Amino acid sequence: MRGVLGKSRKMICSLLSQAPVSPAYYYRSSPSIYKPKPSNRFSWGFLAPIPSPAIRVFCSKPGEVGGLMASSVQNQGSISYLTQREAAEVDETLMGPLGFSVDQLMELAGLSVATSINEVYKPSEYNRVLAICGPGNNGGDGLVAARHLYHFGYKPFVCYPKRTQKPLYSGLVTQLESLSIPFLSVDELPMDLSKDFDILVDAMFGFSFHGAPRPPFDDLIKKLINLHYYEQAQRKPPVIVSVDIPSGWHVEEGDVGGDGIKPDMLVSLTAPKLCAKKFSGPHHFLGGRFVPPAIAEKYKLQLPQYPGISMCVRIGKPPQIDISSLRENYISPEFLEEQVEADPLDQFRKWFDDAMAANLKEPNAMALSTTGKDGKPSSRMVLLKGVDKDGFVWFTNYESQKARQLSENPHAALLFYWDGLNRQVRVEGSVEKVSDEESEQYFHSRPRGSQLGAIVSKQSTVIPGRHVLHQQYKELEEKYSKESLIPKPKYWGGYRLKPERFEFWQGQPSRLHDRLEYSPQETDGKRVWKIVRLAP
Repeated sequence: MRGVLGKSRKMICSLLSQAPVSPAYYYRSSPSIYKPKPSNRFSWGFLAPIPSPAIRVFCSKPGEVGGLMASSVQNQGSISYLTQREAAEVDETLMGPLGFSVDQLMELAGLSVATSINEVYKPSEYNRVLAICGPGNNGGDGLVAARHLYHFGYKPFVCYPKRTQKPLYSGLVTQLESLSIPFLSVDELPMDLSKDFDILVDAMFGFSFHGAPRPPFDDLIKKLINLHYYEQAQRKPPVIVSVDIPSGWHVEEGDVGGDGIKPDMLVSLTAPKLCAKKFSGPHHFLGGRFVPPAIAEKYKLQLPQYPGISMCVRIGKPPQIDISSLRENYISPEFLEEQVEADPLDQFRKWFDDAMAANLKEPNAMALSTTGKDGKPSSRMVLLKGVDKDGFVWFTNYESQKARQLSENPHAALLFYWDGLNRQVRVEGSVEKVSDEESEQYFHSRPRGSQLGAIVSKQSTVIPGRHVLHQQYKELEEKYSKESLIPKPKYWGGYRLKPERFEFWQGQPSRLHDRLEYSPQETDGKRVWKIVRLAP
């Protein structure tokens, strides 16, 4: 589990080589709530690599017990799996020479679990979450995840039957209580969990598991196992999300008897444990971005690339899904005729401001659809660069395919889609070029690189490769290196769509969407906009 501290790599690697391996404290270990059972099945090496994107692992000798790691092939490449001992050594090192604290790692782990859940199970359809938390650090991960899920829009409940009386855990309980998140005792849980919950977070036991769980966790595990039979009876059970290890599984051998919990999602932390090889559910995620480069360098460890700023990354291919089953049940405020602006441009600005305030990516992106004299439509994404009483403005190459089509048929349609707000806006109208002065002004407001790019690209023409673009760009850079002003090419400029029809769409439950259409009409010699509601 992991992160990077501000030490030199040389110093950290030196510390790693001297790090003791004692059972004094392991982050993911739990208090003794098991019936002890000796085991000699551990591999005593450290950890091995998890590459990206083809995720590989390196061993001293494949299959050797004393090797650096166990390895296996999954999908396109190999992926590393930690033994119980190796997982403990990672945490020992992080909280020893690398200076991490338990609460830091727990916060990162819980956030990873919550973001993994949100990747697949959206709160609009999977809203009610029960986090079943054990007394150790795995349970602490579940408590942190419940807090984040609350802020993500879910409705979490917590079952925490064996509370750990330490400030860290007491603080987590206080945080959840301050959010009015209900705590349920084991006796308060319904016999049939499928009726009251959409997601069950299994955060009972971590990688220190061995032996048989003691009450009340043995019965809680049975409750999760029994959900499998509801599915066989064609009743939809809640999905089960296991944190790091499905509770009751052997850390290295997995579901030995074959009758254990069958989670729908497994969120591995740091790297998958050996038991994850036996996981057959549809969603396996790696959680957290914990491993410092010094550890990765020393042990030749590689990790899959996390997308963007995400705290989780999918392991393996996503499950094959019937496209016809993909659907979103939209939840939105009412969108009523008496609430909208009389002028559609004012209503557009209002919704555009909402998209900006919601921090949506490129809210000015719009699909532009055009047709030429052959009547064949084509669409592409462009960026809105201006909107006023005269219409919507964008800029492009006047020799492109869309420009040729607009010269043959000067009518077009625009579509804005703001997923985060369940909204879209359609605009249709006639199109004309903007003035040379307006195109000139905008061209010189662009970054210098974008100006050069507009000159280099003969848009929609065939080129032999990217190298041609780069070579021409480099030549132009040299040509204008001493020039403060780059001349706008004659074949580049703007268009303005003058709207003749608007439609504002907002998603609603059960596909009963709002659709309000604006169309112009003459009233007392004045042009006004008529507003009507369309059937979804």
